[in-house]
Amino acid sequence: MLTQEPPQLTSAFNTTLPNGVVGTKVLEGLLAYDEKMQPKPSLATSWSVSNDGLEYTFKLRPNVSWHDGQPFTSADVAYSAMNVWKTLHPRGRIIFSSLTAVNTPDPLTAVFKLSKSSPVLLSALHSYESQILPKHLYDGTDVTLNPWNLKPIGTGPFVFKEWRRGQYIMLERNPNYWDKPKPAIERVILRLFVDPGARSAAFETGSADIGYFSPVTLADAERLKKRTDMMITTNGYQYATPMFFMELNLRNPPLNDVRVRQAISHAIDRQFIIKNIFMGYATPATGPIQSSSQFYEPNVAQYPYDPAKANALLDEAGLKRGPNGMRFRITHDPVPQNQEHALTADYVKQALAVVGIDVEIRKQDLASQIKRVSSWNFDMSSNPLFAMFDPALGVTRLFWSGNIKQGIPFTNVSGFSDPLMDSSIEAQSTERDLKKRIAHFSVLQKIAQQQVPLIYLLEVNYLTIANKRLNGHTVDGAAPFSSFADVKID
Repeated sequence: MLTQEPPQLTSAFNTTLPNGVVGTKVLEGLLAYDEKMQPKPSLATSWSVSNDGLEYTFKLRPNVSWHDGQPFTSADVAYSAMNVWKTLHPRGRIIFSSLTAVNTPDPLTAVFKLSKSSPVLLSALHSYESQILPKHLYDGTDVTLNPWNLKPIGTGPFVFKEWRRGQYIMLERNPNYWDKPKPAIERVILRLFVDPGARSAAFETGSADIGYFSPVTLADAERLKKRTDMMITTNGYQYATPMFFMELNLRNPPLNDVRVRQAISHAIDRQFIIKNIFMGYATPATGPIQSSSQFYEPNVAQYPYDPAKANALLDEAGLKRGPNGMRFRITHDPVPQNQEHALTADYVKQALAVVGIDVEIRKQDLASQIKRVSSWNFDMSSNPLFAMFDPALGVTRLFWSGNIKQGIPFTNVSGFSDPLMDSSIEAQSTERDLKKRIAHFSVLQKIAQQQVPLIYLLEVNYLTIANKRLNGHTVDGAAPFSSFADVKID
């Protein structure tokens, strides 16, 4: 089940959720990860790291073919790493910033050469994070506009068959998959259900077998829990470590005033959102890194719900109320993913009106929202966020000034720039000592919470809903982005 139509079917440079859910069944990465986020083989069967950490050697799986019959080789890895991950991926530009070359001494060996050591490289090679694209179909083209993004050719267990816009995406079993006899199922149909009520009905009637990221309203989920043929779990999201946050465009006055950003944070009651909208499937976020992370810093500035404090800060910023009681007007572009996000946007509008901020909610489809925000044509947006199990994968991209790239989604769209923040991000990216990395991330969190370019609202516990006849769908910590190679139907 899909709740939003994907803009494309690869996540190699656009990590929108539905892109990842679909693309990871067709395209693969060098590595996969277990429930504890430890790497395991995928298209790479083994790997080794030099003593100085500047060379990673990957031995590739033999006798693997692309779905069009062409052989998979190290040339595909080198092309994808240097021309896609390093240059176009919203997180990859930081993760692979020290990658200088990928040598290919033979078709089954890829040697990553780094100018500086990278403590996170082996954590960044999942099929969702760093998909390998076929060089013979992409080389010499504009990768972002390549038509194969809409009808991908991969090495995975399923082959793209059909995309009927507004209805479904069909994948069929790859008879030549390298991990035979997998996959066990003949076809995957990812049906689009935009209406939350229709999603719930689809589970009840058996016309939908599985959905990720809380596919129905949480009230409906409570009802589905009582059915003997359904299972609901919050497991399988360790890889993503989901959060919910708001981005502020610091280019636009008065959002360029830190007092205004702090006031907005004080005006929002996170506990109200958790209790009344997320039905308890979330906890308050206290900063950009989840509280369960080894990199979490608890001693940072906090903005508890306090409308009086918010009003005082706005007064201090010289933003007086007009005859209608409002101080200024901003637009809000919430991600159109599910009902909880829409309801949160409505609540934020009401909460900010209390302190004199008039909010216009702009409703649009997912592709339009991504384009608008990534083009910096916004004041405030609200989005689910993958902080990722290592903050270098999902957090630093939002604060590093080198990631201010117009038109590329899920980067530093706020336009935030701070020299100390940059130096901390850059230092952790090459630091192999865990204690020193923790110290660098402590600096990041303190600056982020003091300057508030982003407002972190929730640490989210997403639900996976599945018919019990379906097995093998949650076998690691990245279940929504699994290949479905292990899925079986009773």
